[in-house]
Amino acid sequence: MRKKSRSYGSFFVGRYLEKKLDSINLVCYTLVMGSIRPAMTPERIEQIKNLIKENPDWHRTKLSQELCKIWDWKGENGQIKDVSCRDVLRALDYAGKIKLPKKLRYGRSKGGADQVALMRHDITPVEGRLSELTPLVIEVVTGKDKLMEFKSYIAQYHYLGYDRNIGENLKYFIYDRVRRPLCCLMFGSASWSCAARDTYIDWNSVQRKLALKYTTNNSRFLIYPGVHVSHLASHVLSLICRRISSDWIEKYGHPVYMLETYVECGRFRGTCYKAANWRYVGQTSGRGRNSKTSVGELPIKDIYVYPLHKRFRDKLKEPII
Repeated sequence: MRKKSRSYGSFFVGRYLEKKLDSINLVCYTLVMGSIRPAMTPERIEQIKNLIKENPDWHRTKLSQELCKIWDWKGENGQIKDVSCRDVLRALDYAGKIKLPKKLRYGRSKGGADQVALMRHDITPVEGRLSELTPLVIEVVTGKDKLMEFKSYIAQYHYLGYDRNIGENLKYFIYDRVRRPLCCLMFGSASWSCAARDTYIDWNSVQRKLALKYTTNNSRFLIYPGVHVSHLASHVLSLICRRISSDWIEKYGHPVYMLETYVECGRFRGTCYKAANWRYVGQTSGRGRNSKTSVGELPIKDIYVYPLHKRFRDKLKEPII
């Protein structure tokens, strides 16, 4: 009889985990402030097996937390890297090197979007001169209720909708001086590979892998319906650029040295980014991060960046000190 083949979904998940495991075994990077990703040596794999055997009642989260403590695996903010540790454990489990406990629950499917509870929002028209609204109030989105409000705004009024964040991110609400809501922004993981951006920084693949977390992508910028104020968008961008690195340090323990954004050609002109002195560096190919072909299938986007440090290239090319 012919051996039953795996489904395509299982194949691609399997290849992802195999690559993840390969990258873990290739090298152990020592990052700024002593954050270390442990190499998966035979000794450490045996240590994981023994911990599972000796503690059969532990779930995967408990296991990853204890391993982080044993290996002193922490981020630059001092928090244990248990989510990254679980990625490692899943890769080892798939490769047959360990046998993980059963999952307590099943998350959403890979690549699935967040389910957003839509809310009623105050979209009272706000018009006039910018000087009549300033100084603006900038609020970092924190807490469950504020996060739900943010997601609802983006889901209802942004043309791309709301999708989950993977990795480090910051979200902002912007109000006028009497706290009327004006707009919101989201910054998340920078694109893994972007030829025009990488050329501008003069990155090679190793440098990019090490320093990508020191950049962030302005993936959403929404001026609320009814808000019509000239120069508001560029003013907001300028205010955010002055503070975002400090906000990043407060939340994650490290700075960011450059911002990026992608503006869809034909839909937007990027006027507010140009007015806020962001630099145009080229266009995307339209292939997307997961493309398997050389043919562009996605809308072409203009690429803008904003350096936050006068020696940003040096910082991004040599993040390890």
